Amino acid sequence: MKKAASKKNAKNGASMKTVDEYIAAAPKEARSKLVQLRQTIKAVAPEAEEGISYGMPYYKYQRALVGFAAYKSHIGLYGALTEEQRHDFQNYETAKGSIRFPLDKPLPVTLIKKLIKQRIKNNETRIKMQQRNR
Repeated sequence: MKKAASKKNAKNGASMKTVDEYIAAAPKEARSKLVQLRQTIKAVAPEAEEGISYGMPYYKYQRALVGFAAYKSHIGLYGALTEEQRHDFQNYETAKGSIRFPLDKPLPVTLIKKLIKQRIKNNETRIKMQQRNR
């Protein structure tokens, strides 16, 4: 499957360094959903660091949190889906750790918030366990 927005800026060939640049280079049909997804992540995880990793927007809170990418017909959310949460996303195409949100359907913001909150909790638990084991 081809990515609609590559890590290269179509205007000048320079690598994208910000999420704003990534969204601006994405297909027009995906931009509003990318903005909505970004706002959702930042609302749930305001302390998360935002950047570009592997050519896509990426968020880190203590550890990897989530990333997303725009494609021709969907937006992929990466790194957040656990087996325990897979049933919440049964109406969406999923793969190991990822979910595809079709561009022609509304984003399930409530489910995305729940997913990110759980990911934050998991990250905090892992950090605490690592600190105890030192």
